[in-house]
Amino acid sequence: MRHHLYLPLAVALFASAPAFAQHERPQHEQPQHEEPRAEPPRANGGHIPAPPVRRTDPHATREVERTPDGRTNEHPHVNNDHWYGHAEVNDRRLHLDHPFEHGHFAHVGPSYRYSIARVDLNAHRFWLPGGFYFEIAAWDWPEAADWCWTTCPGDFVVYEDPDHPGWYLVYNTQTGVYVHAQYLGG
Repeated sequence: MRHHLYLPLAVALFASAPAFAQHERPQHEQPQHEEPRAEPPRANGGHIPAPPVRRTDPHATREVERTPDGRTNEHPHVNNDHWYGHAEVNDRRLHLDHPFEHGHFAHVGPSYRYSIARVDLNAHRFWLPGGFYFEIAAWDWPEAADWCWTTCPGDFVVYEDPDHPGWYLVYNTQTGVYVHAQYLGG
């Protein structure tokens, strides 16, 4: 007779176990498969810029940022939502006979922040989660060589280059610098 009393109690305890398991874990016990949280952007006033605008003047030259104290910055970077230092529209280095030869990378723009899954510094290549990979233009590599490639989560945004078909702009949210890269597939 006593066994009949314990059976409903055991069923009730067993059924409530998932509710106990759903309580939030302490910070030090978070599952390891979760991606680390991205730091807030430091560059560009603390926010991610909108995509660069296509230039309509085919003779437009690289725009240099001039500061109130007279200094100039001609490196590719974004400040106050303005894209400075972008290569000339007719820059021969950025001409591709077969733009998007390896397809289009669809997840571009400020809605998509990426961590780098893998990097090959010698080949100037990096992989995003999911196996998508890019190669940074050789002439832009000096701008990106010292980036925090693998230990800074969510610090990169990929934009399609509006002036140079087949190229992408990889923007570093912590430094404000961007570089040209080609999508190699995924």
